[in-house]
Amino acid sequence: MPADLTGTDIYRPETGEFVFQPGPIFNSLILADEINRAPAKVQAAMLEAMAEKQVTAGRKTYQLPTLFLVMATQNPLEQEGTYPLPEAQLDRFLLKLNVDYPEADSELNILKINRGEARGTAVSDPVKVTQQETFDARNEVLDIHMADKIEQYIIRLTMATRKPGVYGDKLGKWLQLGVSPRATLALDRCARAHAWLAGREFVTPKDVQKMARSVLRHRLILTYEATASGISPDHVVDELLQRVAAA
Repeated sequence: MPADLTGTDIYRPETGEFVFQPGPIFNSLILADEINRAPAKVQAAMLEAMAEKQVTAGRKTYQLPTLFLVMATQNPLEQEGTYPLPEAQLDRFLLKLNVDYPEADSELNILKINRGEARGTAVSDPVKVTQQETFDARNEVLDIHMADKIEQYIIRLTMATRKPGVYGDKLGKWLQLGVSPRATLALDRCARAHAWLAGREFVTPKDVQKMARSVLRHRLILTYEATASGISPDHVVDELLQRVAAA
């Protein structure tokens, strides 16, 4: 039930009062494994939390932790008994990553790590990051310089999804609805983060292009004709990057 996630008011007979019992969503990191197996009502319980960083129960609103992140997985191969996430829910996720089969070296590492866990011995100690270090990194990302022409490039990309016919008949036939302003904000933030991770103090068009698929693929709504023809959101993003000039 939604209350199992957000929490609910519990009646205490010894005091005759209702006391709010927080749910698991009040943690800093939420991992929703195979979120599309949760019923629609449970999925909807996360809308306010992901957008406003708060939960309303009854007549009161409770703030979530300052460090708050939701990660979710979906199994794209098995659709039996699943509930597709609505567009409004998908739009609240910053990125959508496609995880393929691991390479041979990665598979070998998985084997060794699993064997170590079974024996109760860690293969390697994970690097620990404090909350303050995370907040400092966020501020550094926001301080990365982005030139006006890069901002205009991001705007042209998002606008192209809303008026695809301007950029060719293909895009006009493939796209039913474009992305929301959240996509613009996400592409800005992710391009800055990509530049920061690369050790640069400024954003380039390549940073925007590198993050475009992950930011846009779950926000594009394709036409029936595109879906029936086997056109994927990634294919549409690639076409956008070819059609929209970077400068």
